[in-house]
Amino acid sequence: MEKSSIKEEQQLDRILIKNLVLKNVTGVDSWQRLKSQPVVISVWLYTDITAAGDSDIVTNSIHYGHVTKGITKLAETGTFKSLEALAHAVVRLCCVHFGAVRTMVKVEQPKALLHASASGVILSRAKVDFEGIEGETLGDVSGLGREDEVFVKDLRLHAIIGVNPWEREEKQVVVINLTIYPSPLASNKSEESKSHNLRTIVRVLTRHIESSGYKTVEAFAVVVARIALEKCHVRKIRVRIEKPSAILFADASGIEVTRDQVWLNHAAAKEIPASYAHTAFIALGSNVGDRVNNIYQALDMLENNCNSIVLDTSFLYETPPMYYTDQPAFLNGACKVVTSLEPLALLSKLKEVENNLGRTAGIRNGPRPIDLDILFYNDILLNTEKLTIPHLALHEREFVLWPLCDIAKDMEHPKLYKTCGQLLSQLLKVTAESEEGNLKIDKDKTYVMGILNTTPDSFSDGGKCVDVEKAVAAAERMKEEGADIIDIGGMSTRPGADDNFPEEEEIARVVPVIEKLRKNGFTLPISIDTFRASVAEAAVKAGASVINDISGGSRDPAMLSVMAKYKVPVCLMHMRGDAKTMMSKENTTYENDDVVEDVSIELYSLIQRAISAGVYRWNIIADPGVGFAKTPKQDFEILRHLGEIVSGPDSLLEGFPSLMGPSRKKFIGSATGVQEAEKRSFGTAGAVAASVAGGANIIRVHDVRPMWEVIQVCDSVWKRSQ
Repeated sequence: MEKSSIKEEQQLDRILIKNLVLKNVTGVDSWQRLKSQPVVISVWLYTDITAAGDSDIVTNSIHYGHVTKGITKLAETGTFKSLEALAHAVVRLCCVHFGAVRTMVKVEQPKALLHASASGVILSRAKVDFEGIEGETLGDVSGLGREDEVFVKDLRLHAIIGVNPWEREEKQVVVINLTIYPSPLASNKSEESKSHNLRTIVRVLTRHIESSGYKTVEAFAVVVARIALEKCHVRKIRVRIEKPSAILFADASGIEVTRDQVWLNHAAAKEIPASYAHTAFIALGSNVGDRVNNIYQALDMLENNCNSIVLDTSFLYETPPMYYTDQPAFLNGACKVVTSLEPLALLSKLKEVENNLGRTAGIRNGPRPIDLDILFYNDILLNTEKLTIPHLALHEREFVLWPLCDIAKDMEHPKLYKTCGQLLSQLLKVTAESEEGNLKIDKDKTYVMGILNTTPDSFSDGGKCVDVEKAVAAAERMKEEGADIIDIGGMSTRPGADDNFPEEEEIARVVPVIEKLRKNGFTLPISIDTFRASVAEAAVKAGASVINDISGGSRDPAMLSVMAKYKVPVCLMHMRGDAKTMMSKENTTYENDDVVEDVSIELYSLIQRAISAGVYRWNIIADPGVGFAKTPKQDFEILRHLGEIVSGPDSLLEGFPSLMGPSRKKFIGSATGVQEAEKRSFGTAGAVAASVAGGANIIRVHDVRPMWEVIQVCDSVWKRSQ
């Protein structure tokens, strides 16, 4: 629309029909029943009433009585798949049939959501948008489509919120208003803007809100916006949160924030150009050659050749072939990217990546070194000869849905109106494994990580393996005793230890041992136990295949970059402070004495930092950190509730392999009365058994053979029997 006509439209008068209550079947009611329910419609018709104002003759204007009858007939006799579809039909009626230059409509359903007063949609279109178009219009001629809104009105929930002591004791009512802005106008007529399933978004937000305990409404509002952007993948959202009980002589106090995907992306560790405004989810698959390396190369090419930045990755899953079954098993994953490319241009680039990695035309659904498919792009529907979005077979492929649910479980399919998690639950589950470089985590087995300290001052075995030959012999012995991984450390991190000695000395302690082992043909994965980036890098170059950082990547600013650069599995542990301060009262005090919840939240935050820095999800192992910044009582709480932390239905760490390191720790001595660390083997066996029962995937131990035997029995009871 030209500037002159926009100016003319702004001077138009408006005819209003406010809160017209009708009956219609549009979706389900608050109890999810497909029933007729009230729909409240308000319309604003932009027109010039000069002639009617001068003549006082109603036929010289748009007759609101006729408009009301037309809308009533349309709503009560028509069938609409969504509120958006009904709103589009009303706008078309007003612009095309009644001649309004422009129409804005608000459609509300007061009974659609159980805990909200209403949900609805607001959209505007101009008469020019309908020229030559039979159905819905995106409003791209007038540009009004950019003003569309979907909203939830007065969602009333109960939450702990506030800094006053009484506010920490009892939940209070919070009133939440959400305004969601759909994706920008599509550039292609084959693209459609999706209808948001507000019930799904509200369910996701409610689950978080009612279990949270924020002190400020500011943090509360920002987190609600973040979850909607991150979990539900809305493009932009305005959140208003009110506390009706906060001020005695006011209706409410509150705050309103607006956030979008650009804000979310800027919060990531990577620098993202403003032009990278689109979000896409891409499936990854390989069953020819070095499958892991093929996927790594594809991700590198995505960032280097495809105008894209990888924001998140799933776990990796080994799955049997589908459709054409006479071929090797696939390794499947998914990634979330931001890109500057439009859908068809992105598809073209993905095909180039496939070609560069050796994919050729062959049997349909047959073997291939790499397979890249666009699953979602923003929240559009697209249907062309070359590309369909969402991917046509997404909902019938478990090997796609499993990894997709790792990074977008609560994202809804724009056509099927079900979340990815709901789509997966409809299919039979497959047995999945995480393949992580040189480490393949079988969920039916607990892995033994043997501890090899090359330090003179370790708390239980200091000085035993400072000589390279002795250290190599110890590693070989642990391998014979059943170790699956060898964890080599060159600095003691026991409480009170000096962890500030030169990095060069730490490197000199560990690198020669790793080099000698690899030179001797030692094939087990070797883990480097360090929080220093330079030590980790030197160890990986020497042959280490895992980085085990007790600080979770937080002590050394360069550590996450090293982890991302070398693409090796990493163990991220929870701790607070350093070796000298971790056991202070400050660092062992947890909010509401709930060490389980705080450890889960803080460890999840470390994991998200790592993912944002470019560490692939399938390379992350979580360690709750028993013995670090925790009292003996708190260590036992971690053991007692380990299942909730690492694999519970609402666990923040769901899906991540977990490591536990209880061996010879002080909390064992506090229970048994055994003061000498080396004599705590029997107590360690009990802690190992509890760890396996709680779902730990890797157990870090000093006494490999005895603990290997304990683990075999525990696995037979709690894992292989499932």
